[in-house]
Amino acid sequence: MTDLPGLRERKKAKTRAAIRGAAYRLAAEHGWDAATTDRIAEAAEVSPSTVARYFPVREDILLTDEDDDLLEARLRARPAAEEPLESLRAVVVEAVRTALAEEPEETRLRARLMVEIPAVRARLTETTAATGRRLARAIADRTGRDADGLEVRIFTAAVLGALREATVHWAEHGRGDDLVALLNRTVDTLKTGLTDP
Repeated sequence: MTDLPGLRERKKAKTRAAIRGAAYRLAAEHGWDAATTDRIAEAAEVSPSTVARYFPVREDILLTDEDDDLLEARLRARPAAEEPLESLRAVVVEAVRTALAEEPEETRLRARLMVEIPAVRARLTETTAATGRRLARAIADRTGRDADGLEVRIFTAAVLGALREATVHWAEHGRGDDLVALLNRTVDTLKTGLTDP
């Protein structure tokens, strides 16, 4: 009986992966507008209500994953004396590097749709804010500050917003550059400002 929760979670993960895979295939082949909930459900061999239960907002199929738990855990595991900006750099760059290695086509398609589809970009702003709230708690705990304090919220939102903007830049320019290098340049710009080139 103790294996049942594990089995249930594995089934949920498999269903989420099937829905996400179907959505990416449809979007790549026919465009995001053609990737309706009904068509995604048919391709994933689930019901439309299942798609809606797992992803109440269709754009979340492209944008949300289970990485927030991992990001927060990795942030909390960074060396205590490390600057918060460097800690955020480390965990975000690692996550992006992993995504590019394990799901290169999906990562590039997500970036392209983020630029082309206003609803996807708008939803990305919302999901980034939700991620920011989680990471702000970890930053607050590491720095002895209040997670809802203005400084922590501004810091976390600014860093994640800048990294999101770097990803948009990457997508707008054909996704040919090294995204990890762009993210590192972004953090360096946050540290040094607009110094003379």
